[in-house]
Amino acid sequence: MVLRPLASRLRVALLACAIGGISLAQAQPVLRVSAIPDESPTELLRKFTPLGKHLEQNTGMKINWTPVNDYPAVVEGLAAGKIDLAWLGGVTFIQARLRTGNAIPIVQRAEDASFTSKIIASTSARINSLADLKGKNFAFGSVASTSGHLMPRHYMKQNGIDAAKDLKRIAFSGAHDATASWVESGRVEAGALNASVWDKLVAARKVDVSKVKVIYTTPPYYDYNWTVRGNLDPLIVKKLTDAFLKLDPANPAHKEILDLQRASRFIATRAENYRSIEAIGRDVGVIK
Repeated sequence: MVLRPLASRLRVALLACAIGGISLAQAQPVLRVSAIPDESPTELLRKFTPLGKHLEQNTGMKINWTPVNDYPAVVEGLAAGKIDLAWLGGVTFIQARLRTGNAIPIVQRAEDASFTSKIIASTSARINSLADLKGKNFAFGSVASTSGHLMPRHYMKQNGIDAAKDLKRIAFSGAHDATASWVESGRVEAGALNASVWDKLVAARKVDVSKVKVIYTTPPYYDYNWTVRGNLDPLIVKKLTDAFLKLDPANPAHKEILDLQRASRFIATRAENYRSIEAIGRDVGVIK
């Protein structure tokens, strides 16, 4: 038997470990998932955790949750190839599509085909209609939020309230739940947030309806979707799409996931659904 020098044996051992590591990584690739921060970081993680486990089970991939600080960071993450799958609003999807040229929306909640926003006001502010918003302090969510800024602002203008001209001051809270908190605390007299978050806050008694009321609900529009970067392996895209579409509310484990997502079910979607969002975004100046 020929004994190799120690240094040679170490090199062979390290090479074997490296090859083994590569094989392990190939056996379970990592999918990096993120979302626009339209709610608090803890709430986003709570909502995603069981869904992430479902995606792991149905794709054979390890799911890494990648939180971001603001809406543009999700778009840039997709463009830089640092995020593979992201929960986007209509505006951020259009921004991602324009930024990358090939971002692909794969699914949306059934509810996202007819989404709405709420305009809320402090009960002490004597605001009972959109006309009463003139001269008041108002909060939107993020500048790039579809349901917390773009669409409420668009429908306010259609009803005679030009936010830039008619409101006393415009503030951006950064998230839907933050907007509700600002109105309740009196930091602003009124604000806009999406209907889904408003309903959740009311159901969980996280907003005091004796202090905050809804004065207007927008007409429906397309909003949120799950989007993949355009150069993601098509086989992975199919596995992800199938994993979402197989979620069945009749299955108790699936129903828990759907309830956290505030979804009755997921349905396939396509880029064409968001053309009106792009047009309105360009008109308001949110999309360049």
